[in-house]
Amino acid sequence: MKKTKHWKWLLSLGGILLVFFFARELMFADYRVEGQSMEPTLQDGNFLMVNKFMDDASSIQRFDVIVFHATEDEDYVKRVIGMPGDTIEVHNDKLFVNGVYRPEHYLENYRDKVDGQLTKDFTLEEVTDRAAVPEDKLFVMGDNRRDSLDSRSFGFIPIEKVVGKVDARFWPMSAAGIGE
Repeated sequence: MKKTKHWKWLLSLGGILLVFFFARELMFADYRVEGQSMEPTLQDGNFLMVNKFMDDASSIQRFDVIVFHATEDEDYVKRVIGMPGDTIEVHNDKLFVNGVYRPEHYLENYRDKVDGQLTKDFTLEEVTDRAAVPEDKLFVMGDNRRDSLDSRSFGFIPIEKVVGKVDARFWPMSAAGIGE
């Protein structure tokens, strides 16, 4: 009788682990950061846990760090700056969304380490020929504003190209934590 209990327990545990493994594959993805466009928040070589489980576009919020399909072969990691309908401007290193100043706390430590402006002045219309972010699109930027290929260069990204939100950085262990 005891052997039967042990087998049932082991089969149950195996089933739970199998379900967990497949659910994890469907809901999360592992990504490796390549390049310096998200410094100082993320460094080249960091490994990220990306939450692919998003019920709809409303689960994406301004300032989330996301992974999206930039090309057929490449995925990029960037920060959401503009949501559909937003106007975006940067003046004197200050971000204005819909005319309202929005502090970028994640850049504060970086600003202290560089001389001059971190982000060149621009308006959305100057870099995209659009006054506002179109419906079903996002405006994204890297945190390393001086060295980032982002929406200022390639324009808006379709929301359906978003793979997911960066939930955690898990390697190197010294940098483990949430990506902000």
